[in-house]
Amino acid sequence: MKKIVLTATAFAAFAAPAFAADLPQREYAKVPVAVAAPIYDWTGFYIGGNAGYGSSRNCWGNFGTSIVAEGCNSRSGGMVGGQGGYRWQMGQVVFGVEAEGDWANLRGSLPSVFVPFGTDSAKVTSVGLFTGQIGYAWGAALLYLKGGGALANNNFLIQDAFGNGLYYATSHKLGATVGVGFEYGFTPNWSIGLEYDHLMMGNSNNSFSVASPTLAAAANSISQNIDMVTVRVNYKFGGPVVARY
Repeated sequence: MKKIVLTATAFAAFAAPAFAADLPQREYAKVPVAVAAPIYDWTGFYIGGNAGYGSSRNCWGNFGTSIVAEGCNSRSGGMVGGQGGYRWQMGQVVFGVEAEGDWANLRGSLPSVFVPFGTDSAKVTSVGLFTGQIGYAWGAALLYLKGGGALANNNFLIQDAFGNGLYYATSHKLGATVGVGFEYGFTPNWSIGLEYDHLMMGNSNNSFSVASPTLAAAANSISQNIDMVTVRVNYKFGGPVVARY
């Protein structure tokens, strides 16, 4: 009996390795290479369009020997245009330069002191902005401040009580602007944003021409401020930066 047990044990010891060799080998899955998600990069040239709402406030001074100033008028209306620029991203800080132009229809009027029963009308026909930007980005979101120069093109008209034009002037005012905006990149190249700009066009003298040779020309100093709120869509050239490990 003892010999049988020893014989069986020895057989099992020799047979186990051979049996294990016949078993299928376990396959180990390879560890996947880690690939980081794309990092949104604001660096690059961009162009786009905008549309929104604007408000212009114009304050008229005295005409000639008139003692009483004409007064102020405000008017709001639609604006549409385009913009283009370039941005640099350094870490989470974004710098940029931009040029923007918009057509406008901001026209307002007020009773005239210079022409009894007449009206003073002011109309903003277009604006241009030339600004620098600084912003803070977290991922595809960007909050920025902007500031620089501004140009406003205006038409001024004085009418009599019957609506006939008596005095008129065209003004191309240079001023300054400050603004703030938020932009979000919903694809690697396309972004949408909302922006507010305040234009300080200062106080400038305007020489009014006359419609009739029997009238004398007149001069008036008109101050102006413009506020703009626009929705913007931009296309950025280039793609995102992808970090790989």
